Amino acid sequence: MNDAFELRVLHTSDEMAAVERLQGVIWGGGDLEVVPGHLLVTFAHNGGLAAGAFAGDELVGFVYGFPGLDTTTDPPRLKHCSHQLGVHPDHAGAGLGFALKRLQWAFVRGQGIERITWTYDPLLARNAQLNFAKLGAVCNTYVRNLYGEMQDDLNAGLPSDRFQVDLWVNSSRVIACMDEEARRRPTVADCQAAGAVFVNPATPGGSPVPPDPTWGGEASATAWLLEIPADFLALKAADPGLALAWRLGARAAFETLFPAGYAVRDFIYEPGIAPRAVYVLSNDSAPLAT
Repeated sequence: MNDAFELRVLHTSDEMAAVERLQGVIWGGGDLEVVPGHLLVTFAHNGGLAAGAFAGDELVGFVYGFPGLDTTTDPPRLKHCSHQLGVHPDHAGAGLGFALKRLQWAFVRGQGIERITWTYDPLLARNAQLNFAKLGAVCNTYVRNLYGEMQDDLNAGLPSDRFQVDLWVNSSRVIACMDEEARRRPTVADCQAAGAVFVNPATPGGSPVPPDPTWGGEASATAWLLEIPADFLALKAADPGLALAWRLGARAAFETLFPAGYAVRDFIYEPGIAPRAVYVLSNDSAPLAT
């Protein structure tokens, strides 16, 4: 992120009204799909966080979340539930998503909370790149149609399947990412040389294809690779039927691999004339929180 933007924590009703307006710009769908400002004020004043990125006086990005309970432990433990991150389309690629999530991470770490969770559509490559490659999140949770039928411009027409990702605040992986430590990014070729197997091998022409919706591959490989469209929203707009095939095929693959002990631990984006967007799933014995 460059010096043209200012990050700050949001508190007031006027600031939350700006978040409301920006939600409409990013997602569309009308007022029914907008989280109201009074709820954001409540989050911010009761242990949660709302933060914004500003270009001058204009709000161009935001993130917000609130305290919740991790019910996968006994007894349940406190976590931070991050509900939305949004950046104005005119400022996509400026690094605001990472900067806002880093601010959120620092805030939650200061509260002594060890885990942040959030959901996103696993077919969105830009989000996957941010979540796994840049922030160091991990994922072994797939939820079908989590939000039911959604009417906003980006989600309408498909089941709202979601990943729930985990950001383990104090893990060495996440700290290295937040410190922006340089590391050699693996390539698809690196992963294949190490024994990773594609769930959905590309066609001879190189185009990714949806996983078979009846896929139930033997979960015996050390690691699996699952390729998704580099621009799923463009594909969805051009061919809704193919988009549904991707939804159902990816669902089948992740719902097979996660219960078998695999987790998403990385994401590879390889640019070019035919860009590639590939999940890396492994069954490493190391805990996800390391």
